[in-house]
Amino acid sequence: MDPGLAPRNIRAAAAAVDRDRLQAPGPISTTRRHGPGDPAEPVAEYRHRVPVDVRPYSPEWPRRFEQVAAGLRAALAKIPSAVVEHVGSTSVPGLAAKPILDIDVVVDGEDLSEAMVALATLGYTHQGDLGLRDREAFKAPDEDPRRNVYLCLRGTLHVRNHLAVRDVLRARLDLRDEYAAVKLTLAADPRMDIDTYVAQKSEVLQRVLAESDITAEERLQIRRLNDPSA
Repeated sequence: MDPGLAPRNIRAAAAAVDRDRLQAPGPISTTRRHGPGDPAEPVAEYRHRVPVDVRPYSPEWPRRFEQVAAGLRAALAKIPSAVVEHVGSTSVPGLAAKPILDIDVVVDGEDLSEAMVALATLGYTHQGDLGLRDREAFKAPDEDPRRNVYLCLRGTLHVRNHLAVRDVLRARLDLRDEYAAVKLTLAADPRMDIDTYVAQKSEVLQRVLAESDITAEERLQIRRLNDPSA
């Protein structure tokens, strides 16, 4: 989930990164097993073994988004409020990113239930909100391409945050390049885990959001979600 309001727990972070992580449903757990007979190990220990995979920008990302979006738009055609948005770093030309598409399906509140049914007809599996209110996560029926799909209510802070970061980075190449440098540096650290990665990106993302209509109070809320130590 990149960028966005970070999940509040490890399982949600795992579900936002391997989808990339952000696809693991189920209750929060402090341990993890690699197989049915393996001993449980602390999640904190496990996290350090999962690399943060950040790659140079690929022009395939927007093309693959349009392929996925076409199917989503067809399924949502009877819902006038539905808009399919490409968000996250793969939506910004020239920006290094994890090779996983982030897609927000944005609807009005009264259309939420109908949109959930529409996504289910395409084989998307509902995973709950993963710790973020007014946003429902869905696991894709395949990994071609790898993607995170979220059903979001229009006007909520996490939607405005996603769109603001995307739009500013598309317009401000200096901030885009600064953000890319931070991500690549963090991802190159073999000791990096996803929680630290998200937290240490917060400073540059705050500068990005300062160029948008996100208020100072809202920026602080976003920062505290992404970096609890802030």
